[in-house]
Amino acid sequence: METLAFTSIDLAKYPFLKETAERIRPLGLQIAELTSPEMKPILKRAEERVREAILYTRINRDLRSRNVDIEIPSYAVALLLVSATENSFIKKRYALAEAKQASVDLVNEPLEKVLRIAVNFGWKISLGTRSSLLPQKFILHFSDYLRNVTQLSTNNEWKLVNRLLIDGNVYLNQPDIVRLLEEEIRRQIEERLSPMELAKVPEKINEIVDKLKKLAAEKIGTFEIDDFPKTIVQEAYPPCIKVLYDAASASRHLSHVGRFTLTSFLLNIGMTSEKLTELFRSFSDFNERLTRYQVEHIAGGGGSGTRYTPPNCETLQTHNVCINRDSLCNGARNPLVYYKRAQNRTVKPIER
Repeated sequence: METLAFTSIDLAKYPFLKETAERIRPLGLQIAELTSPEMKPILKRAEERVREAILYTRINRDLRSRNVDIEIPSYAVALLLVSATENSFIKKRYALAEAKQASVDLVNEPLEKVLRIAVNFGWKISLGTRSSLLPQKFILHFSDYLRNVTQLSTNNEWKLVNRLLIDGNVYLNQPDIVRLLEEEIRRQIEERLSPMELAKVPEKINEIVDKLKKLAAEKIGTFEIDDFPKTIVQEAYPPCIKVLYDAASASRHLSHVGRFTLTSFLLNIGMTSEKLTELFRSFSDFNERLTRYQVEHIAGGGGSGTRYTPPNCETLQTHNVCINRDSLCNGARNPLVYYKRAQNRTVKPIER
């Protein structure tokens, strides 16, 4: 592993690596300098990356040798553009697109390269020995496994009890390692995308940023990407949420999907974690430590930085959570879209 060096092609395919940052650090990229003539091809490619992410959740790589020197720094510039949008949808979409594209490439890489990329993230991982008894190719410490399996745990396949665990290590094949790396990459990129002051952004960059925000609005609808009002409006709850909220208030049983839907919805419209925890306190199976952990995790705490949104209406229909549909439900793909549509009603706000 020590002798395997990343090539320029590798850095273009996996721009989130530490070696990539070292490669472009001497350029001293600053958003105020992106409009200079020498930066034009890099800026153009960076804009393309973000557009591809918004439209296709994939980012194609231009790995022709003459273009690698543009491809590599365009990643860093794309991060600046995404940050400048101050748009949570674009931020999540871009991180997911980079992670998914890396996943596609990693499946076909030699084991040693996958190993080195995992080590780049600080994973405690090694290659397994060739054995008919233990055919898995990778040995990963359970802490790295659990950290990256959070969003996959609803699938029984990923539950630790269903994996080969020996002396604190999980034995995995390449597709499993690649899927876990996809989660690691997505989370790491999201954490890098901190918002910036738009006043400091040159006018030309602001024009690009506005185009990207418009593209995102056209892709998913403005209802889903605009910020919600700070005041919670209970009368604007969609029918399914009203049923779930009333059930929780009366301490009636909620399914796992129902609890997740209600919790993620209320957090996204501004309810505090403390108030949500109190909502579940009267449940017979209430465990304060566990409830607080789950609520904080859905809110994006615990180091993940990812705030979860409610399942789409199609998923809620599948799980029989979609109840009492009305006219505002037509064309709304998510309970949050309904809530935004209902904001023009004359309603009484409730305390958060």
